[in-house]
Amino acid sequence: MTEQGAAVPPSIDVPLVRRLIAAQFPRWADLPVRPVDDGGWDNRTFHLGDTMSVRLPSAVGYASQVDKEDRWLPVLAPRLPLPVPAPVGRGRPGEGYPFPWSVRRWIEGRTARVERITDLTEFARTLAGFLTALHRTEPADGPPAGAHSAFRGAPLSTYDGETRRAIAALGDRVPVDTVTEIWTLALRSARTGPPVWFHGDVAAGNLLVREGRLVAVIDFGCCGTGDPACDLAIAWTLLSGASRSAFRAALAVDDGTWARGRGWALWKALIRLDDPDPVGAAEARHALDAVLGEYAESATR
Repeated sequence: MTEQGAAVPPSIDVPLVRRLIAAQFPRWADLPVRPVDDGGWDNRTFHLGDTMSVRLPSAVGYASQVDKEDRWLPVLAPRLPLPVPAPVGRGRPGEGYPFPWSVRRWIEGRTARVERITDLTEFARTLAGFLTALHRTEPADGPPAGAHSAFRGAPLSTYDGETRRAIAALGDRVPVDTVTEIWTLALRSARTGPPVWFHGDVAAGNLLVREGRLVAVIDFGCCGTGDPACDLAIAWTLLSGASRSAFRAALAVDDGTWARGRGWALWKALIRLDDPDPVGAAEARHALDAVLGEYAESATR
């Protein structure tokens, strides 16, 4: 049951979106609605005509992010070097759907994959420039890391118990001593500086490319103010070799922040290795191998 006392509808689909639009935004009722490729998990996303998208939270835990994005995206957008989603309308619960939802300006592009990127090192530097601008934006009264951000931006120790349980459960499927060493090093490097803005979910699915280049960053549902190390996990989930080095150099982060970023990537990989979705499990294995390989290389430098 949700906080509104109604169950999440069994299917967030095109008919539901059409009903919601017709009831709350009748001026757009004649626009076609169709699912977005790679429509996401936390939110289900649909095209609304050619210039807008509709995003509906998939569970109560994501519902508060609608108001947060509506409040802060217009503040952050002018300070960032790449486009981010622009709020167009805010929907209310209705038609059997229990949460607030949003209409955004559509940004043309495809989710980032290595084969879609012309120059991964250039991509890494562009992304680092975006994150640098975000991290340097005045935090003002931005929301501190917490449940609304899935504790991204909070101390990495938030996930200490979960990580150690995953290591124990995986047993000889992972090099226990090495992953424990990496995790311990990350925990020892607690941030001491003031909170800064972070995105919170810098993943391939939230980075849009067009003609081989990074053109936009989307889905700020996990954003907030705190430790930006969580934004570095992409270095192990998508980047590699020269592109990873270029990303680190362009961000100019210290060793502690890098270690915590590695810790975020390790945590996510460990808890997803048993993902029933074979794609998710394969992504987790790739990230874990990247963490182990990069850590081994760093030990020799």
